[in-house]
Amino acid sequence: MRIISYNVNGIRAAMSKGLIEWMKETDPDVLCLQEIKASPDQVGVIEFEALGYHHFWYPAQKKGYSGVAIFSKTKPNNVVYGCGIKAYDEEGRIIRADYDNFSVMSVYHPSGSSGELRQAFKMKWLEDFQNYVTELRKTIPNLILSGDFNICHKPIDIHNPKSNANTSGFLPEEREWMENFINTGFTDTFRHFNQDPHHYSWWSYRAGSRGKNLGWRIDYNLTAENLRERLSHSAILPEAMHSDHCPVLLEID
Repeated sequence: MRIISYNVNGIRAAMSKGLIEWMKETDPDVLCLQEIKASPDQVGVIEFEALGYHHFWYPAQKKGYSGVAIFSKTKPNNVVYGCGIKAYDEEGRIIRADYDNFSVMSVYHPSGSSGELRQAFKMKWLEDFQNYVTELRKTIPNLILSGDFNICHKPIDIHNPKSNANTSGFLPEEREWMENFINTGFTDTFRHFNQDPHHYSWWSYRAGSRGKNLGWRIDYNLTAENLRERLSHSAILPEAMHSDHCPVLLEID
């Protein structure tokens, strides 16, 4: 099974840059999207259905902002929208699809880069998200978290760790949260297969950062530890150019 997470930074903009053609070529079984910035009535969903996808959308209440979606070749047994906390659900940050033997969550963690208020919101979200997932795993042990975490876990995951030491997304307290979260029983599937530097999933639009590969790895496929033996491949796909992010791939048996 091929699972791909992709922050498209606006699904309509991504479609104008060839997203549908890329989906046809890449053929993911499950595609988890973040920052869709649209509702299905604003998008030509017929094109996705023509590729054989069931599609489930959870847009933010604010137009043109945030939002997540899951596109799946297999119809899930159940789809859950949100986490039950109003402040986060209004921003469309979590959607989960349950299948026979596992569940996949598309998740979009807040950014704190706009200032202190949003950074505080982000830190509260991290606390609440960890509690939510811990409780969820009591009934759904085979959980896959696919999304934009807006955190670089380690210095290897960012092009210039020294100059970004006090930057949201690489703050010590964010990285500590990421370490602790993974240690509760998750596998960072990309690092399970690849320990090399210079692999990133997001680049600033400024100063030709993508062309110079001056990026951040903030998009992840995290799997519950009990799925580790079923992991077969994980990769970052920087050749996909529909967004300031690129897709991250997980193949699991």
